[in-house]
Amino acid sequence: MFMGTYEHTLDTKNRLIIPAKFRNQLGDSFVITKGNEQSLHAYSQVGWEAFENKLNQLPSNNPKVRQYKRAVLAGATEAEFDKQGRIVIPMNLKEHAVLNKEVVIIGYGENEFEIWDAQHFKQYNTEITENFDDISAELADLGFEI
Repeated sequence: MFMGTYEHTLDTKNRLIIPAKFRNQLGDSFVITKGNEQSLHAYSQVGWEAFENKLNQLPSNNPKVRQYKRAVLAGATEAEFDKQGRIVIPMNLKEHAVLNKEVVIIGYGENEFEIWDAQHFKQYNTEITENFDDISAELADLGFEI
């Protein structure tokens, strides 16, 4: 399970340290691609296979499906760790997430985590905090009760 929030810095060569707790769950490599709200979404190999299977079940005659698949798959890259536990963020993904030097890595469940620009995530997280009760109520409407 990927959970927690970790603050790291992106160096001048676009290298980013992935938290040791996450590396231990990922093995030798994982997949990163474009995510929502100007973030990057990272998947373990198992998570990526499950995501791909869902993606491939979508109807390709729908223009929005084609656009989404193109954006996600064209932006996807397999990331491998160097000896210091760093990965290189490709320029197209760095630009999508508007990553500056300060970066936040957050857990996102069983097989996924996200990478955000720290300032952008701070602003986004403030909005979530302010609307947490409303968000919880909407989830209850979907059948999720806490």
